[in-house]
Amino acid sequence: MNLSSLKGSRLANHLLLTGISLLMLYPVIWWLGASLKKTEEMSLPSIWPQSPMWENYTKGWHFSADFSFTHFFANTLTMEFWNVLGAVITSSLVAYGFARLQFKLRAFWFSILLLTMMLPGQVTVIPQYIMYNHFGLVDSYIPLILPHFFGGGAFFVFLLVQFIRGIPRELDEAAKIDGASVYGIYARIIFPLLKPSLVTVAIFTFIWSWDDFFGQVLYLSSVEKYTVGLALRMFIDQFEIQWGQLLAMSLLSIVPSVIVFFLAQKHFVEGITTTGLKG
Repeated sequence: MNLSSLKGSRLANHLLLTGISLLMLYPVIWWLGASLKKTEEMSLPSIWPQSPMWENYTKGWHFSADFSFTHFFANTLTMEFWNVLGAVITSSLVAYGFARLQFKLRAFWFSILLLTMMLPGQVTVIPQYIMYNHFGLVDSYIPLILPHFFGGGAFFVFLLVQFIRGIPRELDEAAKIDGASVYGIYARIIFPLLKPSLVTVAIFTFIWSWDDFFGQVLYLSSVEKYTVGLALRMFIDQFEIQWGQLLAMSLLSIVPSVIVFFLAQKHFVEGITTTGLKG
């Protein structure tokens, strides 16, 4: 193959990928254009309005007389901080126990853990709600945060177990010779080496918790405790829905997830790749 044909092939590939990228970005472009339209312009076929209403963002941000989206974003980010912290710490601890420690019925309990991945989440909704309601924890963030401090989820534990099994045991033996305890080995050897996989756990936890509208609407009823997702629903409850403001705020609601993903993209891909190779 000569140089000209090779350049032509590369150009064709780039044009094809560019076209596919634009096709995939079309909903986002339409979303942005619709967030700048008036309500009566929503049915028009044009993507971009002739007179963009950037005030949809300012009015939408302060749509409520009592609360702004600053309050709702603060609520959500605070909850996300504890969710990510709990998932990262407890899932790595549980995975370390299954991967390195010897105890009775270890294989049996690990099998039970994997079986919970096949259990639909809807099965446990009612028992969990009854339990939290019995302890007076409904209308608080505890039902949304507490599960992340008990292993973070079977998927995360399984992911980290696969990664830990790829770490040479010689490192553990060397640490024991230096006098490190079981927890010292975890804190000084295993946990630092888990960084790529822990970033993966953090990203998934952040995105899944951010998008957990069902759990938020189930346990939160006070407006001052609303998250971003519940605040967006308040637009629907209005007598006259301001679609431009709603779309503007919904577009801003995905910004934190996008920022987190792109900032940690390198570690995320590394974690997925190395975990798959070290099974």
